[in-house]
Amino acid sequence: MPAARPGATILGCRGPRLGRDEAAFFRDADPFGFILFARNVEDPAQLARLTADLRAAVDRDAPVLVDQEGGRVQRLRAPHWREWLPPYDHVRRTGPDGLARAMWLRGRLIAAELRAVGIDANCAPTLDLAGPTTHPFLKNRCFGEDVATVVTAGRALADGHLAGGVLPVMKHLPGHGRTVVDSHHHLPRADAGADDLRATDFAPFRALADLPMGMTAHIVVPAWDAVRPATASPATIGAIRHEIGFGGLLISDDLNMEALTGTLAERAARAIAAGCDIALHCKGDRHEMEQVVGAAGPLTDAAAARAEAALSRRVAPDPIDEAALLAELDGLLLPQEAPRAHG
Repeated sequence: MPAARPGATILGCRGPRLGRDEAAFFRDADPFGFILFARNVEDPAQLARLTADLRAAVDRDAPVLVDQEGGRVQRLRAPHWREWLPPYDHVRRTGPDGLARAMWLRGRLIAAELRAVGIDANCAPTLDLAGPTTHPFLKNRCFGEDVATVVTAGRALADGHLAGGVLPVMKHLPGHGRTVVDSHHHLPRADAGADDLRATDFAPFRALADLPMGMTAHIVVPAWDAVRPATASPATIGAIRHEIGFGGLLISDDLNMEALTGTLAERAARAIAAGCDIALHCKGDRHEMEQVVGAAGPLTDAAAARAEAALSRRVAPDPIDEAALLAELDGLLLPQEAPRAHG
């Protein structure tokens, strides 16, 4: 008999160490992968043990994800890891001629930090297009306000990650930038016509549609579905697949966010039914994870193929001189008082 497929889930864990009961739950649930947060991080030695224990619990080389964007959204922090500028600020402090190199260096160095502790996927780059009304929860996590800058920076950061053996997870498909509320607390809307969206919000994702993994946005896109958020909308996920052309592994954003309604089981079932390959639950709550695991089921045939294709792009990185690359990156920064416009 063929081996059972992993569950169509990525799950969080409670704390910095994996308890026996929690490990037994993960063995039975067999999630596709895991995601870590600040509550799971103490120091490099502890974190390396945790990632090894998570993989041992499912007895395979499961991907371990994190959000290491820089700025506010950075789970590995000083004193053990570098404090990274928010993406928006880093781009503004980099001259246009050095933008691609700077973002590649940033991606390669972040990848080195992550790989050293057993993390092999990063929920970045954020390809949302910032604008004058973009909510503050998101704006400085974006690369910029024009498509060309976002594409250049996003591609270079993703390439740096891949060279460093870390899978990039582009987000938030099909584009979160024009929304004016925080989807952690409310359901945003992207009120624009289809042609406008194709020329703006969709464009960076279309340019990077070859990346191995992507994450949905909990936003309503009335051009495709006036009621359901993208994560739960077959029409909007259809646009992600066919208009944007993304053929990689599609992960829901965190199912605990208040933009979604219903029980955790209902949220997971809707996401999978709409076309997400993976239901993401980050909180580490056992009762909630049981609901999500039961509703999501195992990977479908199509999702399993996309998962295999994504994982095949994990490579053993070539060694680097981290100090030299960091010095080069710092040398590309303009003085803080003289940010440079892009686009």
